[in-house]
Amino acid sequence: MADKTILKALAGETQATPPIWMMRQAGRYLPEYRATRAQAGDFLSLCYNPDLAAEVTLQPIRRYGFDGAILFADILLIGQAMGSKLWFAEGEGPRMSTITDAAGVAALRPASDVHETLAPIYETLRILSRELPRETTLIGFAGAPWTVATYMIGGKGKDEQKAAHAFKAADRAAFAQLIDRIADATVEYLSAQIDAGAEVVKIFDSWAGSLKGQDFADFSEAPIARIIRDLKARHPSTPIIAFPREAGDGYIGFHKRTGADCVAVDDSVDAAWVAQNVQVDGCVQGNLKSSHMVTGGQPLVDETRRIVDALKGGPHIFNLGHGITPDANPDNVQLMIDTVRGM
Repeated sequence: MADKTILKALAGETQATPPIWMMRQAGRYLPEYRATRAQAGDFLSLCYNPDLAAEVTLQPIRRYGFDGAILFADILLIGQAMGSKLWFAEGEGPRMSTITDAAGVAALRPASDVHETLAPIYETLRILSRELPRETTLIGFAGAPWTVATYMIGGKGKDEQKAAHAFKAADRAAFAQLIDRIADATVEYLSAQIDAGAEVVKIFDSWAGSLKGQDFADFSEAPIARIIRDLKARHPSTPIIAFPREAGDGYIGFHKRTGADCVAVDDSVDAAWVAQNVQVDGCVQGNLKSSHMVTGGQPLVDETRRIVDALKGGPHIFNLGHGITPDANPDNVQLMIDTVRGM
């Protein structure tokens, strides 16, 4: 931990320069990633090839020296491991077979069976734990149950998650059972990632913002809290980051209600508001708009400085508010890093 600034932040330490990593830092904006993906043949083949998945995870570390390396995989692999069909439509993103009723939920494989499908992911982590620089923190991850469920029900991630909301309204008990089944499998998945070398794990609830009121409490917060509780029982020293994207006021108290060591925030909330309302409870991560990685220039520098300054009073991991996009300029990533580390 002496060399790992991300672990220091997650332990509650305020640092003069916040550590930096970036969501989707291994991705299509990098020419070396595109070359490796072409070598793999398709996206899922890349995810399940440990040597190539480790290579693309290492590429942004070599290029930029990020403080953290996040496992290259996909949040929907857990759904595939539970028995749903998964494929990627070129230019359109992920597609899944759909679960439409309680019988579909009951037909899913038990949580203990996911490791057979996911074994290559654990091998990727073992490779990374050997090959990463000693100062670089290895981050594992999974999707939160609500977000994974939206794909398993709707077959895709757009349309405001209408199919998932309709299932929830039509049969709340069956929907809750699906959430529980995903949560159980996610505990198994993340625990195995930690056993394979992940030093931190992150739970991505990418569609949390579409849940309101009691639904947010029941289907975003509660499952994340249960995953964290069960993981901490097995791995008490492993920090956990939770990202309920677009939670708005739901970010307030999220540390306490879930047990997360760090709450990642998106770019719809202001950093000064985050300092006052979220960082008071612990480490926060975020939250530069990913569009700055496309446009660059002085606005990127100014906003980066503003965020760092706003959050300098507590533990902070600098990141984007969402994943970097394929049209980003790699030079703007370097400008962001130089700005943070030059303050």
